[in-house]
Amino acid sequence: MKNFNSYFLFLIILFFSSSFNSFDKSIVWGSIGHKVVGEIAERKLNPNVRLVVNDLLGGESMASASTWADEIKSDPLYKKYSPWHYVNMPLDKEYTDIKKNPNGDIVTTLKECIRVLKNPESSKESKSFYLKFLIHLVGDIHQPLHTGMFEDRGGNDIKLSFLGKPTNFHIVWDIHIIEYLNMDYLQISDELMLMNEVDFSLSPDEWVYETHQDVKILYTEIKNVINIEKDYINSKIPFIKHKLFKAGSTLAGVLNDIFS
Repeated sequence: MKNFNSYFLFLIILFFSSSFNSFDKSIVWGSIGHKVVGEIAERKLNPNVRLVVNDLLGGESMASASTWADEIKSDPLYKKYSPWHYVNMPLDKEYTDIKKNPNGDIVTTLKECIRVLKNPESSKESKSFYLKFLIHLVGDIHQPLHTGMFEDRGGNDIKLSFLGKPTNFHIVWDIHIIEYLNMDYLQISDELMLMNEVDFSLSPDEWVYETHQDVKILYTEIKNVINIEKDYINSKIPFIKHKLFKAGSTLAGVLNDIFS
């Protein structure tokens, strides 16, 4: 009986260990872009604003908090928030032209985040919730495929390969190009902080418009492509670095505006 219990315990540990390792790998690579945006934004906060943000996050860094909105997706209690991460629309229309999702989308949610954080009557719990979403969604809205077409679910149904490995177009932009850099989020952030300052808006309407112009180009370029090769990747690295830096700068600008 003792041997059986020991063996049973061993199987449990092995199961959770392998599950954790598999889960962790996907989260780590999938989170690099968001962590870069959070890290850059935190470095650009005004000192007094940094104190407010730190308090609302309970001492957690913005880089760490940036992945929370993705991590909760596996919890059925948070399933209703899934539409908040994107807006699908035709390439020949803009956000102002489309019928809005009654369950919300990334633009309406970003506006709500800003509204709640600006409202002095909002509870600390509510501000913490919407701050975490703001940190995440500012990153999402600067990733072009989060404004992709409904028909292919923002590129998720465009099957292709990345350096010979099967994947889809959305993941190429969420994960693979950043992964190809072979740098952690702090190394990328250190490099991007050396870039020249960029102009940015404080309006979610302008963010979605700009990103939708980007995605139109990406869809055109990927037509009839079945394998993403090094030439494509290397040509997009400067662009994706620019988008990450702009997202971080924008997030800092919004938070400095809200809390200063």
